[in-house]
Amino acid sequence: MKYSAVIWDMDGTILNTLEDLCDSVNYVLRKNGYEERTLEETRCSVGNGVRRLMELSVPNGENDPRFEELFADFKEHYAVNCRTKTRPYDGIDAVLDALKAKGIKMAVVSNKLDSAVCALARDFYPQMDFALGEIAGLKRKPAPDMVEKALAELGVSKNEAVYIGDSEVDVLTAKNSGLDCISVLWGFRTKEELLPHGASVFAKEPYELISLVTE
Repeated sequence: MKYSAVIWDMDGTILNTLEDLCDSVNYVLRKNGYEERTLEETRCSVGNGVRRLMELSVPNGENDPRFEELFADFKEHYAVNCRTKTRPYDGIDAVLDALKAKGIKMAVVSNKLDSAVCALARDFYPQMDFALGEIAGLKRKPAPDMVEKALAELGVSKNEAVYIGDSEVDVLTAKNSGLDCISVLWGFRTKEELLPHGASVFAKEPYELISLVTE
């Protein structure tokens, strides 16, 4: 067995969450008289947590005197609507089942709010042994802290695990954590966007992950 554990990113890797994120961003912008963002603009802004998403979406970001109020509105709206349009990527469920059958341990680590990460993992992917989102006192990705906590929860060492994600944040997270990285190409970044950040192993289709992880 090549790896005995997989650390998964969530948004753009196992779940297509883009429309729900965009809808919650636009709910806040519309409510406050700001111009709404396109799906493409939201795609380019995700990856570093929802606070950063809002910083990039609200005119003047944190310099907006109402930013904290707007961010609170986003979190409240997204908590209720995070499963409205979100859907699993085709084939991921079968991949998780296949890896689980081989005894591979799995965790999902995301810069999303922890409550949303745990709820979405529970609802869509019960194969996961552990789920972790952004929580107080733990540096978010690309710092290695979240991955290290997941590895400890799984009881595996760095050289036994591989990190799978879709963005430049994930490539850097894997590097900072000392893990090999597989970049998927069905998510929120293209191969051309990932190559300059050091991505080198790619999966075009979910089923390719089985051999990349096990052989």
